[in-house]
Amino acid sequence: MEFRLLGAVSVVTEVGDLPLGPAKRRSLLAALLLRPNHPVPVEALTDALWDQKPPPRARSVIQGHVSRLRSLLTEAGAGMYGVELVTQGAAYVLRMPESLLDAHRFEELVALARGQRVVGDAVAMYQEALALWQGPALTGAYRSAPLQAAAQALEELRLTAVELLAGAYTQVGEYARAASLLRAEAAAQPLRESLSAALIRTLQRAGRRSEALDWFHRTRQLLAEELGVGPGRELADAYAVVLRGDGDPAAPVAATAPAPPDPQAAPAPAHPGTADLLPRMPRGFHGRADELTALSRAAAGEAPVCLVTGPAGVGKTALVVHWAHRNRDRFPGGLLYADLRGFSDTREVEPAEVMRDFLLALGVAPRRIPESASGASALFRSLAADRQLLVVLDNAPGSAQVQELLPGGARCVTVVTSRHRLPALIASDAARPVPVDVLGPEDSAALLAAVLGEERVRAEAGAARRLAELCGGLPLALRVAAARLTDQPEWSLSTLSGELSDESRRLALLDVEDTGVRAALRLTVRRLPADAAHHFAHLGRHPGTHVDRYAAAALAATDPATAEAALDRLAAAHLVTRTAPDRWTLHDLVRLYARGLDADPDTLPRALDHAVATALAAADAAEPGDESCFPLPADFRAPPEIRRFAARDEAMAWYEAERDGLTLAAAAADAAGLHSRTWRLVLGLWPQIVWRVRDGWTPLLGTALEAARADGDLRAQSRILALLGWVLTEEGRVPEALAHLEAAPVLAARAGDRSAQATALINLSLAQAALGSPQEAVEECADAALLAHDAGDPYTERLALYHLTCHQLACGAWESALETVAAAQALDDLADASAAGRVLLVAAAGEALLGMGDEAAGTARLREAAGAAEACGFDDGAVRALGALLRVTTGAELATLQTRHDKALARLQLRS
Repeated sequence: MEFRLLGAVSVVTEVGDLPLGPAKRRSLLAALLLRPNHPVPVEALTDALWDQKPPPRARSVIQGHVSRLRSLLTEAGAGMYGVELVTQGAAYVLRMPESLLDAHRFEELVALARGQRVVGDAVAMYQEALALWQGPALTGAYRSAPLQAAAQALEELRLTAVELLAGAYTQVGEYARAASLLRAEAAAQPLRESLSAALIRTLQRAGRRSEALDWFHRTRQLLAEELGVGPGRELADAYAVVLRGDGDPAAPVAATAPAPPDPQAAPAPAHPGTADLLPRMPRGFHGRADELTALSRAAAGEAPVCLVTGPAGVGKTALVVHWAHRNRDRFPGGLLYADLRGFSDTREVEPAEVMRDFLLALGVAPRRIPESASGASALFRSLAADRQLLVVLDNAPGSAQVQELLPGGARCVTVVTSRHRLPALIASDAARPVPVDVLGPEDSAALLAAVLGEERVRAEAGAARRLAELCGGLPLALRVAAARLTDQPEWSLSTLSGELSDESRRLALLDVEDTGVRAALRLTVRRLPADAAHHFAHLGRHPGTHVDRYAAAALAATDPATAEAALDRLAAAHLVTRTAPDRWTLHDLVRLYARGLDADPDTLPRALDHAVATALAAADAAEPGDESCFPLPADFRAPPEIRRFAARDEAMAWYEAERDGLTLAAAAADAAGLHSRTWRLVLGLWPQIVWRVRDGWTPLLGTALEAARADGDLRAQSRILALLGWVLTEEGRVPEALAHLEAAPVLAARAGDRSAQATALINLSLAQAALGSPQEAVEECADAALLAHDAGDPYTERLALYHLTCHQLACGAWESALETVAAAQALDDLADASAAGRVLLVAAAGEALLGMGDEAAGTARLREAAGAAEACGFDDGAVRALGALLRVTTGAELATLQTRHDKALARLQLRS
């Protein structure tokens, strides 16, 4: 899907242009596209659609065009592209990846071209940018003053790009192409002196002096006849150059366009200070002189890409990080590092996540980071263009992921580590391979000495050499063996060497990659205390990547204190790593080894039940007073103890940290056919789903729905369908949402769950409102309120009444809305009724009173709501109440209200 302003205002899909209809609708779309992802007030849209006084029903006309445009986008599957047209107070927002807009891509390409050091690359980018133009900007839209100004601004950008392209052609000696390009534009814009001046200079460089003089005289005469003025300084200077016969064709000619903006004024400025994301210097590193030299050689030259490859456990990361620390003075622009987790059993890191971390490290404010991957990449490349950066991309799974993260600056060095050779990266980016093999006998012994101490190794030099030989020179195996010896100082190197001499274990150690590591780990685990070994064997069955003491206790059927002591012992043996207080992780190879150990067959069910119980506790803390989202299963294995949450913030922070872990747990339950746990784990995430509704929950909810059906639980099916339908509605996939939302209340009724039926009807009403059927939405919410009341569920009843109020306001039923607010406020004596909910109701009452013509009472309620919202940090409510006040306020108070509104909106956008 593509949105076009550079030519006819249009929306292009795979099956052709959308039938946008009349010029007014195209004008409305153009006004929204000129400010994508920003609220465009109805007043601004009115100015864009009517030059003179707008008709009395202008707002209704705009609403009709918005409704039709929203339907067209929905039918074209815009939601799949991240596009949605939403209402925000008295404004509309076209949310979309800006990369779908031709004007954005044009400006992005021109900015990138201006930063290129190679002129040929700049030419290609300018050509690609100008090829996006299909005619005069905003063709087909109503030529109102605001849209004409916008079209003229876009045209100015196009002409600047033309001048820059002509200048680039001239720099590489392509004077004929530059002259041809400039002549066509100067003929179309004869009063634009910069174009004529550029053409005159180019013709002179091409040796076409008489044509240059002729063009000057034609332009001078036209300026006198049309404007009554003579040539300006730039045109006069170009004429003087021709008269003097200056302009060696071998000399470059600068473009006549304005100079690039000061970086300090750029949209996303870098803050002072050097970025440094490197892990700490690896301890006990020794040897690798040849590899370090090879890496230094590979890192020489212009924008090199170094590819460090070798088997698992060979020490690629340690080598690169050690080299980076030794050479940090070479990179005053910053040192960036990312673990791409290409060989972990966790999900691979998306390039967009890495790019965001890099931009933050380079000083870009979070709100200034482009939403689109292409925009973020362009910003990263522009920031890297003049820096001496080191970029380390560790554990890369393939070439494609790396290629999206290359900085491209001539003085930047990129170092990639991978278990794969990545021939595509060698072919596409001339990556220079630096292979890493196992350590030789001397370096292996030195590595042991670095951990155990030189005296201990020197005292048993023969045994040290034998131990290194048995470990096959694999650094990870050597480090595990050394850790075991450190933990057992009474043990000799000869004793450990003797254990390794067991042929069955030694051959496994000398085998490739994981087998060798597995043998080394087995030796360490055998010497662990019983409790630590027991916990380690069960950690391998954990479906996530991190554990706390509660999860470890559930896995091993112990208690948190015992589990914590065991984890500390495992950390000392380098089998687990503490990443934060009460948070441990296993190296991917260690996890694979642990997974093969004998463990209680109930380990996974215990881990899943622990996760279910913790998610319930988090939901209770995040949404106090709401009913439990599901009952525990009949065969539930109660964990010895779970984490407790003191407040909503603590619970939501846990959800944020454990989202991936809960998702992996649900996947493990699904794979094991434990359907009753699968849907509960997903449904347990509902507070975070509500909090971050557009975070791509649909596939996970689909898995939960299938599990609930397999489990035969109608109540669960109803709740998941209602939640899934709401998520789809928020994603703009309303027709798809309706199928789920219409089925949800039917299933809830069959299950005898009136609260679930009420919730489903509320969500159904939101979809109906999104489709432009507010009266149907009113009816559904009214039914939902009655059902919740009959079920004795005041929280759901209050929610239904609030949404009923919103739908009534949308219909202009002011008196009914005010009555509904009063009914909802009558439930506010609930101990757990949230301050946010109260704010919304007071604001709704204010809007209803305004609609009824009682401006004094309405503004009083809105001021009350705005103050309460600001006091409790509820920025959504503050934006709504202050926005409503701004529509009816005049005089001195207007500026103060606008400032408060803008601050609340800024805080809201900062968190989004």
